[in-house]
Amino acid sequence: MPQAAFPATARLRQSAEFRAVFAHGRKFVSSGFVVIAADGPTDQARLGLALAKRRIARAVERNRVKRVLRESFRVHRDRLAAVDVVVLARSRTATMSNAALFEQLEALWPQLDRVATPSQARPPSGSR
Repeated sequence: MPQAAFPATARLRQSAEFRAVFAHGRKFVSSGFVVIAADGPTDQARLGLALAKRRIARAVERNRVKRVLRESFRVHRDRLAAVDVVVLARSRTATMSNAALFEQLEALWPQLDRVATPSQARPPSGSR
């Protein structure tokens, strides 16, 4: 099993990268998150977080949600297609438990393969 790391190359860091995802991405919604995914220019999945103060007022809660998001992404990154992903929090996210957040993300990550072009889609983890 590859180590689940989160290097700088796996992050969206520049505003132009975020704008490209917002402009060309496809939206996936759960009760706690809005995930926007678009084909990425690299051969790996990359994550960007956009958690607004307006949605999660307390910094403690925003940081907790970010930790959960990054950890879930790290675990699933090797199974994701080469897509750029931006995650937005919804208002009720702050009151949800970590387990509930992980559960929602578990359901969202596999849906992102529908965004990737056929040459970028990765096989399921069982067929490697």
